[in-house]
Order: sequence, then C-alpha cells, then structure tokens
Amino acid sequence: MTKNFIEELTWRGMIHDSMPGVEEHLLEKMRSAYVGIDPTADSLHIGHLVGVMMLRHFQKAGHQPIALLGGATGMIGDPSMKSQERNLLNEEELQHNQNAIKAQLSRFLDFDSNEENKAVLVNNYDWMKDFSFLEFIRDVGKHITVNYMMSKDSVKKRLTGENAEGMSFTEFSYQLVQGYDFLHLYKNNEVTIQMGGSDQWGNITTGTEMIRRVESGKAFAVTCPLITKADGTKFGKTEGGNIWLDAERTSPYEFYQYWLNTSDEDAEKFIKIFTFLSKEEIDTLVAEHNEAPHQRQLQKKLAEIITITVHSEADLKTAIAASNILFGKSTEEDLKSLSVKDFLKVFEGIPQAPLTRAELKEGVGIIDALSAKTGFLDSNGQARRELKANAISVNKSKVKEDLTLSEEHLISDQFILLGKGKKTNYLIIVS
Repeated sequence: MTKNFIEELTWRGMIHDSMPGVEEHLLEKMRSAYVGIDPTADSLHIGHLVGVMMLRHFQKAGHQPIALLGGATGMIGDPSMKSQERNLLNEEELQHNQNAIKAQLSRFLDFDSNEENKAVLVNNYDWMKDFSFLEFIRDVGKHITVNYMMSKDSVKKRLTGENAEGMSFTEFSYQLVQGYDFLHLYKNNEVTIQMGGSDQWGNITTGTEMIRRVESGKAFAVTCPLITKADGTKFGKTEGGNIWLDAERTSPYEFYQYWLNTSDEDAEKFIKIFTFLSKEEIDTLVAEHNEAPHQRQLQKKLAEIITITVHSEADLKTAIAASNILFGKSTEEDLKSLSVKDFLKVFEGIPQAPLTRAELKEGVGIIDALSAKTGFLDSNGQARRELKANAISVNKSKVKEDLTLSEEHLISDQFILLGKGKKTNYLIIVS
C-alpha cells in the first residue's frame, strides 16, 4: 500500500462519516470499493468530482476502484435531497450518457493498467434488466423491512417535510435497488466498501445491512461532505447553470474562470479536495498566499491543476490567454485563438454596436467607428483627442486617425474589438 486511504482523505477534509473498522479493513490487503453515478446527463459536472476523486485516491492507495453507472437506477431516480420526482430516461438516452461519462472518468481513473487494482466500470442495468418484479420482491425485498426503509432520512423528509407531496413506490424502492447493487458487487466482485456523498448514507447502509442479512458478510460505508461555499451560494453552480466537465457545455475558459474566482477560504479548502498536491506542498502554498493574497496564488494553482486534469494543458493555455485579454497584456493573435463562444463570454457585458458587412466593405473610418456609427464616444472631437493621445486600439493594436476599418480587421469573421486606454473595450458585431 502506498498510503493510508482514510488518513489521506481525513486531512483533506473529504470524510464526513465512515463505519467503524474500515481503516483496519483497508490496511489488511487490497480491497475494492465503488461509487455510483446515475447517468442522467451526457456529462459529469463538478458536483460529481468529489466522488470521482475519492475513487482516484483509492486507486493511488493501492486498492481497486469501481465506478458504477446506474443504467437501472437512472431509470428510477434517487429521492435523496430532492423534493420532486426525477424525469425518467429511456434506454437509448442512458446508453449515450454512459458512453460519454466513461470517457470523462478515464481522465481520472486507470482502466487500462496491467495492475491488479486497475479501475473497473460496471453498469447495474446489466444485472437488473432480466430481474423480474416477482423475483426481486421474493429474493431481495423480503430481507429489508418497511420499518427499516421508512427510518431513512431521505424517505422521512419526502413524507413529512414542508410542502411534502409524498413519493411514488418507484422512488421508495430506490434504496432496495441500490442496496442490491452493493450485494451483487459484494458477491461477484468482492466489493466491501461503497463511497458517496453524505446524502447517500441511508442508501449505502441499506446495502451493508442487506449484505449482513443475506450473506452474513461485513461491508462498510464511507461518505464525503457535500461541498459548500463560504458565501452560502451553491457549489458548482453559476447563473448559467452547472459547471460541466464537457467542453461543449462549459468551455475550458469558463471552467478555469470558475476556479480562479473562488474566495480565499474556499480555495484553501478546494485545493485539498480537487488536487493531488501533498500536505507539505499545500501548506507552503497557503503560507505564500497569505503573505500576498492579492496575487491569488492559491486560486491560480487550483484552476491550473484542475483545468489540465479535466481538459488539457493546451486548453489551460487558451483559458489563460482568454483571461489575459481582459486583465493583462494580449495580442490580436490571442483574440483569434478564441472560439466564438469564448469570445462572446470574455466580452460579455461590454458595449456593443452593429455594422453591416456592406458598410465594412466600403470602409469605415476609425473616427466614425468610434462615434457616429456606434456612439461609443460622444463626438468626433473626443475620438480625435483619444487617437492623438495614442489611447485607441483595434484588436489590441494601437491605431492612428487615418485608419479605415475593413473586412481584414474581422475576428472570427464577425467581430472587431475597439479599445480606449487599458480598461475600456467596445465590440463591433458585423452582420
């Protein structure tokens, strides 16, 4: 074993609760543990990352991680921490989602190693699809009482909480299906540990109880805290929605910016959870950050590491270049390197004005472009003064009063960026 898994997760703040004896159990020999992911979208989001990081730490500690994609449970919907039924997915949608998620998991887990502890991907649909309802209630349902199921917080909150609308039998039975997953993996893959978020404690312990009653076996639950932010806003969410791992859903620039903009308090917490830096490295970083907080060293290191892990080093360089366009020195080449989506994201909220392609083909003088055609500056006189002061740029290059804008100035065949001084930008959109 390379390290003590429980000890490692404890100092990183990644243990919420664990069953007694699990640390000793892991120190005896290589063990197998799993985390379940219901594939309700074709991408993971950063809310999934804590569970994935637990699996990666598990593999780094010499144990075997198993990622369970819930092809069956995804058709039901987990009631934990939810007040309403989940929309059910069909088999084709689930298969598409599972294929996409496997590719993302491969960025974290080694599925191709020749080592005994190589990661394994399983799908509970494979063992649930031929299970008839009568067989399930006979072979599984008889082992867990209704009283036991009703005692779970996820059930009680749905039945007795404010605005309680009750829950369907479908969702009520979810913990039995998840419990059976654990039993199946215990019998067929020698899995003795299930890990997940703290909201999963009830479902996981149903599995350990099922293993005890059916197999007289010993199994364990380990949960991590649900990640919260210091300012009370929800982790992993922006006004635009989830922060996804898929670059089409959340661009690497937006992804990088999310981590870069974390508070000092959150950055110190997140760098322990979402990177593999050692305790010594993190302690040094925190000390350096505290000496010069304005340099935001913690945030930069966090954003760099996690962007490379999820995307690539090339994507990180593009994200940094995009960030520098607004907040540092940059060039026309940096502008041209941006996708249209990232370009609009970078310059979101700055003054914009339209020009027609016909006008641009005829040529638009820079003074007209700054005043009469766009209204960016109050008058031709102000435009001339700013130009004489060498304060005006086009696509990040300083220009003079004799410049005529043409199609050759277009970025991505539709944008021209005008600048006044170091901090004021205007965007011309050509249609």
